[in-house]
Amino acid sequence: MRVLVVDDEPAMLLAMKRLLSKSEGIELVGSFQDAAEALQFVRDNQVDLAFLDIQIGEDNGLELARGLRALRADADIVFTTSHTEYAIPAYDVYPLDYMVKPISGTRLEQTIARALGRRSASSGETESRAPQGLTVRGLGGFEVSSRQAGEVKWISRRSAELFAYLLVHRGRNVSRARILEDMFPDMPLKNAEVYLNTAAYQLRKALSQHGCKEAILSTPEQYRVDLSQMDVDFIQFEQGVEKLSSIEPGEEEAAVELEKRFAGELFEDKSYMWVTAERSRLVLVYDSFAKLLVNRLLNREQYREAARIARRLVSHNEFDEECNLLLLTTLVAMGDRQSLHSSYERYSQLLLQELGLQPSDKLRRIWEKRHEY
Repeated sequence: MRVLVVDDEPAMLLAMKRLLSKSEGIELVGSFQDAAEALQFVRDNQVDLAFLDIQIGEDNGLELARGLRALRADADIVFTTSHTEYAIPAYDVYPLDYMVKPISGTRLEQTIARALGRRSASSGETESRAPQGLTVRGLGGFEVSSRQAGEVKWISRRSAELFAYLLVHRGRNVSRARILEDMFPDMPLKNAEVYLNTAAYQLRKALSQHGCKEAILSTPEQYRVDLSQMDVDFIQFEQGVEKLSSIEPGEEEAAVELEKRFAGELFEDKSYMWVTAERSRLVLVYDSFAKLLVNRLLNREQYREAARIARRLVSHNEFDEECNLLLLTTLVAMGDRQSLHSSYERYSQLLLQELGLQPSDKLRRIWEKRHEY
């Protein structure tokens, strides 16, 4: 089991290293005094169990835990701190354990045993009776299915919406009050509470057919979804973009495959008002990644693939000069005079009709290169 330790006290790091070195089945893969460095390490390395101090210098260890949870949803988190007042807020990120300093070897072994037991149960010993999990497609639509039972049959529109809402929050706790405000903004509070309770019941019932009833967790004041047995396309896409953030040489093929997984906007066929901001944010993530990928493909002279992605960028960024410039540059490199002319004319007419503008000199110079071949 791969273990990470983050604590701003050098003495505590040393003590944890010594204690962990005595534990069987443990590999200490990293120890950090800085939260940002720890998070960067987690982006590039698998971590199964993380021991985090809640107050790391000037950084908030809870925020580090949330960042770690977003990158490694299946990782266990243990808080090691002398700040006992954080014991209740810390459970916002669902830690495996909460240990108050100083930590004894016996106490540490108990926690490690719990972590090893959880991983063993989820990966091997109970595999025959464990649910296969859900596959969630949220990009370009909204479909949920499992191998053993096929597509999830929603009992009501609201139960499906509640599941989508919790997925967008990526396993984090969401307060009941916020859900009521976002999902039932124009409904009297008492009526909204009834609808929420009913939707939650119906959601659990629908997921129970797929062995995932327990994936919806709640307290009287909060709800969350357990993502540990779910493959969620938009979460995996964003994690993939983070791993390929600079698209180094040799990563182009993997980046192309990842780009293809962005099948459309988040919950594209749904009119959920609360998803607008997240939908726009994911489009921006895609656009930034796709622009970088087109440039990398141009450098490798993979023009056909570059053109496909550039056309896709232009299709939902019609007025964006950078997207149109990428497309025209690619068409010039391909020697596709006809497509270059039609793409430039389309963009020119769009600017003139909608904004009363002419293409920039930079675009005009690219277009004029059609005479060079």
